[in-house]
Amino acid sequence: MSRLLETVVPERLGSPFRWLLASSWVTNLGDGIALAAGPLLMASQTNDPLLVALAPLLQQLPWLLFGLYAGVLADRLDRRLMIVVGDLARAAVVTVLVVLIVTDGLSIPVLLALLFLMGVAETFVDTTGGTLTPMLVRKADLGIANARLFAGYVTVNQLVGPPVGAALFAAGMAWPFVTQVVLALCGVLLISRMRLPSHGTARADRGRVRADIVDGLRWLWRHPPVRTLALTIFVFNVTWGAAWSVLVLYATVHLGMHEVGFGLLTTAIAVGGLVGTTSYGWLERHLDLGTLMRLCLCLEVGTHVALALAPAPWVAMLVMLVFGGYAFVWGTLSSAVRQRAVPTAFQGRVTSVYNVGVFGGMVAGSALGGLIARQWGITAPFWFAGVGSALILALIWRQLPQVAHAEEPAPEPV
Repeated sequence: MSRLLETVVPERLGSPFRWLLASSWVTNLGDGIALAAGPLLMASQTNDPLLVALAPLLQQLPWLLFGLYAGVLADRLDRRLMIVVGDLARAAVVTVLVVLIVTDGLSIPVLLALLFLMGVAETFVDTTGGTLTPMLVRKADLGIANARLFAGYVTVNQLVGPPVGAALFAAGMAWPFVTQVVLALCGVLLISRMRLPSHGTARADRGRVRADIVDGLRWLWRHPPVRTLALTIFVFNVTWGAAWSVLVLYATVHLGMHEVGFGLLTTAIAVGGLVGTTSYGWLERHLDLGTLMRLCLCLEVGTHVALALAPAPWVAMLVMLVFGGYAFVWGTLSSAVRQRAVPTAFQGRVTSVYNVGVFGGMVAGSALGGLIARQWGITAPFWFAGVGSALILALIWRQLPQVAHAEEPAPEPV
């Protein structure tokens, strides 16, 4: 057992990181269950593509409203406490959802409101969570540490969670969400065991929130590789969000897959992601990071086009397998690049800018995806994503090697 633990989480990463990893795996299992159950719950209430696409949009909208503020708090306050409070708030919202399902009190407006509140809690939890790894491990180990976090994410969030969530949903609409609450509380207990180095600012030294946000934006803008990475992530999430906002309808209506089939479609992503994240160390040693970034983004373009053309469920599942492989390699690499380049004092604010870019792009993409699907059909958002991402990749192709090696931070603003 000790040898297995050393292989999965090397001792050099430290005990605090192991507690962080354990908490991440547990909470991601609950989120993975909701990954399938949430869209199925929405689809059980309506078949309108625009309303279905509105659900992820509202869950991601809080990033635009509160994301930068969350980054300021993450740089000011106790980061562990922020995660505990945020996860407890999220568990409370899901508990309300369970009660409404059981009592037949659920409606489309109420469900959309609860998804928005979940998104608010996730904004603060995920922004803060993105600052912890560089506090706990050496810069040289950030790649492997992020790979382990992503490996856990794809294993339990997308490999195990979705089919379990779909099966629980088939047994009773409330069961997957009850399970999510229990797992969220377990995650809180685990993260409470973690100890962090001293961080944050004394109350007397804190300036205005707006000034702190401006300082973070200024730092990012003065660091060209980090700035280019942020813009790339935003634009690619617009195209990605357009296609994925109607994925449940693509699977169940266009491909004729039932609920468990939809869960297996997302599970195919996890299988590929597990291969990608477990092989990340080898890829980092044998490929130039700029080349690796280019390869991942080329595969992104191909994924959208292949899904638009897929004639049968098994073809879509193969495409999702490839998607999972490169998507989580990209996530591991881009996270490590950012964390190596950003000073500790700015991790929260710069992470929040990236997350605002991710979810802001997804919000815009989700809105576009619903409208495009309603006007031109379920596969139209995938064509939009393929063509759009190809154009953007052509524009940033030459900058990617510099982005991949953005180790040196820019001077801090005065």
